[in-house]
Amino acid sequence: MNKLDRKRAIKLRVRRSLRLQRRQVEELSALSQQRLEDDFFKRLERLGVVRRFVVAWVTALVLLIGTVVTQTRALSGYYQDLGPAPGGTYTEGIVGAFTNANPVYATDLVDTSVSRLLFSSLLKYDQNNQLEGDLAERWETDARGLNYVFHLRPNLKWHDGRPLTSADVLFTYQIIQNPDAHSPLFGSFRGITVAAPDARTVTFALPSPLASFPYSLTNGIVPKHILGSTPMLDMRSVSFNSTRPIGSGPFMWQALELSGGSADAREERIGLKAYDNYHFGKPKLNSFVVRTYRDPAQLIKSYQRQEVFAASGLSSVPEALQKDGSMHAYHLPLTAAVMTFFRTQDGVLADSKVRQALVRAADTASIIDSLEYATQPVRQPLLHGQLGYNPAYHQASYDPTGAKSILDSAGWLEGKGGVRAKGGQLLTFTLYYLEGGEYESVAKQLVNQWKKIGVDAKLTPQTETEFQTVLANAPSSAYHSYDALLYGISIGVDPDVYIYWDSSQIDLRSTTRLNFSQYSSKIADESLESGRTRLDPALRTAKYQPFLSAWQTDAPALGLYQPRFLYITHGQVYGLEEKAINSDAQRYSNVDEWQIRETRK
Repeated sequence: MNKLDRKRAIKLRVRRSLRLQRRQVEELSALSQQRLEDDFFKRLERLGVVRRFVVAWVTALVLLIGTVVTQTRALSGYYQDLGPAPGGTYTEGIVGAFTNANPVYATDLVDTSVSRLLFSSLLKYDQNNQLEGDLAERWETDARGLNYVFHLRPNLKWHDGRPLTSADVLFTYQIIQNPDAHSPLFGSFRGITVAAPDARTVTFALPSPLASFPYSLTNGIVPKHILGSTPMLDMRSVSFNSTRPIGSGPFMWQALELSGGSADAREERIGLKAYDNYHFGKPKLNSFVVRTYRDPAQLIKSYQRQEVFAASGLSSVPEALQKDGSMHAYHLPLTAAVMTFFRTQDGVLADSKVRQALVRAADTASIIDSLEYATQPVRQPLLHGQLGYNPAYHQASYDPTGAKSILDSAGWLEGKGGVRAKGGQLLTFTLYYLEGGEYESVAKQLVNQWKKIGVDAKLTPQTETEFQTVLANAPSSAYHSYDALLYGISIGVDPDVYIYWDSSQIDLRSTTRLNFSQYSSKIADESLESGRTRLDPALRTAKYQPFLSAWQTDAPALGLYQPRFLYITHGQVYGLEEKAINSDAQRYSNVDEWQIRETRK
């Protein structure tokens, strides 16, 4: 076969192969169509017959899935609890104005609050209102109570990362002790020698024993590396105090924003953020914002608009908030005493019989019942549960009949209009109090109770500014404008009430001048001075008994009740408990543990 024949034979074979493959494809396609017709389309015709069964099965499947999902969600809630979660920004509104965060100078509610968040102290109070170390890891004193040694925690840091050492502690108390610095803490550390023998040790040498001394070491510590070159005369006004303070507390300074035109309408927003290297661990809140309001009404409106989470500085729960289901009112008991102080040096209240009658005519139980919170009565200059407290020295109980009898025997006889008089002098006096809120209600009740025994007490409400002026000038007869003063005094855990009742505190040269009654008693003075210098609890208790007895007889004041600090929040604050505190700022004693976010766990 030649070459041409071979090519023709190959072409014929290829053509036959292609025709065979085409026939196979056609046969396979026909078979597929026939099977699709038999297995699918013909069966679709019978679907209508079984549609009820299909619908029933689909419905059952949907119901089963829905039941499983619902049950899972219900059981999840049953086995999980709603609990706190870290994070978030806490915004607190406070009535007042921000002026100075430096703990050497901070005194009012706003300043002490900001200072407490920014600065740490040698000692602080725990949740049971007992002293514990803050910057100090431990401390000890000698048998006589004259020398104290404090050991700082290791690796303490300022917010700017610089080491905090005993030199900073020494520097802080040098500011306080320098009269040119004009610190309100000056009187508490006069005559005390402070030293820093090494970087982690601070010593205090007292000129005489003082049992309450450790309780004075809760003030914040300031950095020497920032303020060390500042003249003492300029210390109170240095920019550090209000523009960018550096502390070692749980929160660090972030920003200050001012708003509002006039002084009365001005507000401050102080932004703080959690300090990562805080010596007790980073706070659970991410940030803390303090907003100030000059007027309580402005704070209440801001709270209602939920611009702030918490409100402080209010004397009572506003009526507008009482029906707010999200509101939580914390009533934090204060180790303080609300009293009516009688000016004992002149006027009708110089007569001890008149004061005794006023005490007996006061129905303190009904006054306490009228308060919006439960509290302890104050029946003597020491608080219930304090060292030295003795029920035997309670002030006289409510006895209006006995009160009238005392006045009759003292020559104060009832005259026209039911007001008593003696030698032509009417039994009348002025009662000063801070207007609005709780004190106003208490003052009105007292006046009505005293009126029933023939005493004409005249109410004299004071604005905050007026009242502070009265307090500042209280010990001086030349500046006195009140006869009686309704006011609350801070006592604290320790029973040293020397500054309120010792006659030395009447003198204008006194650094505190808190003897509002102008009380002078040689027996009381000796007892107070002896009691504060004894370390042994039993001996100290015995030393205070003559003072308590003299106070009971002389009745320089009428004890009423222990006040509370009102703190209003939108819901619960995890970590905040209604336990006794010694000052408003102590509400932050464990602020590093506070949480406001919630999650199921």
